[in-house]
Amino acid sequence: MTVHFIGAGPGAADLITVRGRDTLANSPVCLYAGSLVPRELLEQCPAEARLVDTARMTLDGIVDEMLAAHRRGQDVARLHSGDPAVFSAVAEQMRRLDAHGVDYEIVPGVPAFSAAAAALNRELTVPGVGQTVLLTRIAARATPMPEGEELETLGRSGATMVLHLAVNRIEELVERLVPNYGHECPVAVVAGASRDDEIVLRGTLSDISDQVRQAGIERTAVIVVGEVLTAGEFPDSHLYSVNRCRE
Repeated sequence: MTVHFIGAGPGAADLITVRGRDTLANSPVCLYAGSLVPRELLEQCPAEARLVDTARMTLDGIVDEMLAAHRRGQDVARLHSGDPAVFSAVAEQMRRLDAHGVDYEIVPGVPAFSAAAAALNRELTVPGVGQTVLLTRIAARATPMPEGEELETLGRSGATMVLHLAVNRIEELVERLVPNYGHECPVAVVAGASRDDEIVLRGTLSDISDQVRQAGIERTAVIVVGEVLTAGEFPDSHLYSVNRCRE
């Protein structure tokens, strides 16, 4: 018996990986985040599968479902939105399974920031402009940020910053980023990336708050901050340069 932590992708049902889809189709139990995972994916589950929406469940309740399946000898597909590697709360589930001697694996998925970059038609690492991407959030109704990971500290590098779980605090976010990035730094907000109701906003730190409020965006959004969003004049990558040694 194995618990399969599957990245369901950013929203569009067809952005799940082939491995994730096939694992889902062969698991007699599926625990899914009902508020975030597209319902169409559940159609991939076996007809007789036990489907459990974990949106309002506690960690203990979720793990109890996994342990019950373990006792029955049934594999579990644990569907998470995006990719389990970031902001997925998978770590504490795996820790509990380790304590009970239950096997598990992780099936990666398309992360929300990748879908946001695709919606913007931008590369987040542009030669001569930005080669570092910071994935972070702010401590709003969530676990406090570790010391040294405050926005003011991270922003000193001027690196491209991608923020999750922060759009409902956009005014605070802007106030904390302006000292390092400046009022005219390009910003984009992508809500519901890859979904039918996707919303894309482009602006600067000086006007993005008003745009977000006017659009009524309050959740399920990725915020991208950095010069890479509008970069037009930059050197070609050395990857395909005629001067690169290919021997």
